[in-house]
Amino acid sequence: GCSNLDAGQLRAALDVASLRSLPRYEVLQPEYNLYDRSSLDGPLLDLCKAEDIGVITYFSLAKGFLSGKYRSKPDLGQSARGEGVAGYLNERGMRILSALDAVAERHSAKQAEVALAWIIARPGITAPIASATTPAQMDSLIRAASLKLSADDVAALDRASS
Repeated sequence: GCSNLDAGQLRAALDVASLRSLPRYEVLQPEYNLYDRSSLDGPLLDLCKAEDIGVITYFSLAKGFLSGKYRSKPDLGQSARGEGVAGYLNERGMRILSALDAVAERHSAKQAEVALAWIIARPGITAPIASATTPAQMDSLIRAASLKLSADDVAALDRASS
């Protein structure tokens, strides 16, 4: 597997592997979530789909921001990792949280579950990586795998994160 390659780098690596009869990359691990989409959406994801390369995303909850627990600067003090979320506290981030809130309410789910279900529903994505610090968080993350978002839910989240 490889991580953090762009489409040109992955294409070159696949070409070299083919030319030299070497094993090729079979999985890519990019940063990807409702907020951080630009490095994967487009040519890189298209290449992964065309070449049948698995995609396992990291920072799938945007460092915890998409859990909904960080909504203001004072909230950053809730955890040692809170300061890493400060960059998401802007108009776009609040728009994404608002959409997550609405979809979560419709499904009686938590924001993190919806954010992961959105990734799971994306064509070409194999699975998200998310971390939990408590058994309750782990149970919630597991529920994301069975949460089925409607086309309207996905469209609302896509609009909010565009």
